[in-house]
Amino acid sequence: MSCHPPFHALTGGPGSGKSSLLAALAQKGQNVVEEAGREIIRDQQAIAGLGLPWHDPRLFAELMLAWELRAHRQALTRKGPVFFDRSLVDIIGYLRLNDLPVGEHLLQAVRQLRYQRQVFLLPHWPQIYRNDHERRQDAAEAERTCAVMREVYVEAGYRLIEVPRMSLAQRRDFVLQCSGLNPSPAYENAPE
Repeated sequence: MSCHPPFHALTGGPGSGKSSLLAALAQKGQNVVEEAGREIIRDQQAIAGLGLPWHDPRLFAELMLAWELRAHRQALTRKGPVFFDRSLVDIIGYLRLNDLPVGEHLLQAVRQLRYQRQVFLLPHWPQIYRNDHERRQDAAEAERTCAVMREVYVEAGYRLIEVPRMSLAQRRDFVLQCSGLNPSPAYENAPE
């Protein structure tokens, strides 16, 4: 039995299907927390702010940290499990990808505010990867991001479960099954 709250993190590179999976989990009645990065980019673009990853990566990381701290605190008030599109640990990965130092305050947050030990890694999936207004990384950077997220989560003491490349419903059921929330997964009948 884990002493950590029932918080389940999804991680991986950009464009690997995390947001779609999160939406599918929400449609099944699960509590979800949207990705900080996308929301911050939208907000900063709307106000012509400086906290954009291509303008000021350090400020962007601090904004993500503030978002994730608040999201974690708010999730504690929810009943039942909560699925997060990324977590505090992803901020360490972001800083590493940008060759920026990781502050002690971020490391302290990662040590104090924990998620379930198993974290769902969505691997780079070239067939579904797309750029948009918030996602400017190319496919190579997306693949590199996934590798770095794998490293930082293991370093932070988490165990990664790679989500197979299957239909969205099968991926959702896989995550629910691995989280102990769905006794009859659709993914068992998935073609190889």
